Amino acid sequence: MSQDMLTTQLATDPARTREPLVFGGLTEAEGWALAPITPRDRVHFRTDRELPLTDFRAALPAEVEVTYDEGDGLYRVDGETGTAESLAGLIRAWCAAGGYATVGLRPETGVRRRAPRDLPAAFLDGLCRHYCRVSLKRLQRNMSTIRLHLPDNDDVDQQVAEWVLKAVSQYDETKSVPFGAFLATQLSKWVHDLGRNAYGRTAADTENKQQKAVAAFTAEHQRRPSEKELAAYMGQSVATLRRNSQTVATLNGLRNLQSLDGGADTVEFVVPDSAEVPDEIMGEAEQSLLSHALTAACAPDPTARRDQRAAQPNVLGWATWYLTTWGGQTKTQLSADLGTSVRNMNVHADRAEKALKERLTELGG
Repeated sequence: MSQDMLTTQLATDPARTREPLVFGGLTEAEGWALAPITPRDRVHFRTDRELPLTDFRAALPAEVEVTYDEGDGLYRVDGETGTAESLAGLIRAWCAAGGYATVGLRPETGVRRRAPRDLPAAFLDGLCRHYCRVSLKRLQRNMSTIRLHLPDNDDVDQQVAEWVLKAVSQYDETKSVPFGAFLATQLSKWVHDLGRNAYGRTAADTENKQQKAVAAFTAEHQRRPSEKELAAYMGQSVATLRRNSQTVATLNGLRNLQSLDGGADTVEFVVPDSAEVPDEIMGEAEQSLLSHALTAACAPDPTARRDQRAAQPNVLGWATWYLTTWGGQTKTQLSADLGTSVRNMNVHADRAEKALKERLTELGG
């Protein structure tokens, strides 16, 4: 059969022709046409604490749109093309006047987006319901990773719904790619972003690159690479590889907090007699007790169900408490280093604080 005949048969074969999906009485193509994706300028930034959004919006031009990603702690200010730099200047000035520190403020031009609310409500509702079900099925292969960060079923459903809406805002119907195919390519990237948000962007990306390089070298040579070989394979110096390996080792150690948790009632602490030792030694002993209590407070709760958040190690809470208490870093600095928001850090730190208070009560009792 010639290529032309095969093409004609595929085009006319009723078994291969799929009817367009209809949501709210509109086909997908008709729905996208009612709210086409448009170019705009955007300013991204985070802050050391939440902004009063009503006051912030009032300080910006009327045609500007402000959105806030609560989970990521990321503010987005969208304006007309050509206004990115002027918007960035306004934002810097307003935040400085109010005493808000900005983190990673970046103007971006030519961003193509749509506001999901511009789509007909019935169309958007039907589309989201359909693609949330499709996404949950597709993500079954990634569910073990997702469960590390979202142990509750309701949290998983909510996150998938947010991802579908995010895809709706980014989908460019002019590129002749079906929305379902576009969503599928984005989902795997967004699953990886869960780890970046929880463990820090730099650490998670470093670990991912090293794992890929080791896997590629092993497949090519049928053995694991030496340190020197891995450095050459990744185009790095041995010193850089060692530094990055330490970052990865630290990340893996934080993930395995459960193995460090002996519990306050099962560990014997040898505390010197305060009458016979200098004050600084007693201070070090107290810091050791606090450090262990913090680690224990952030470890998984063995009595919790596997689908509960308490059953997972609170890595970000541990890092926030430890590095701001003993590491000499501010939350703003740590937020920039880890690539996550101060708000996200505070949520995890509050969980750690609640458990830590219970541990300190046990130690003092």
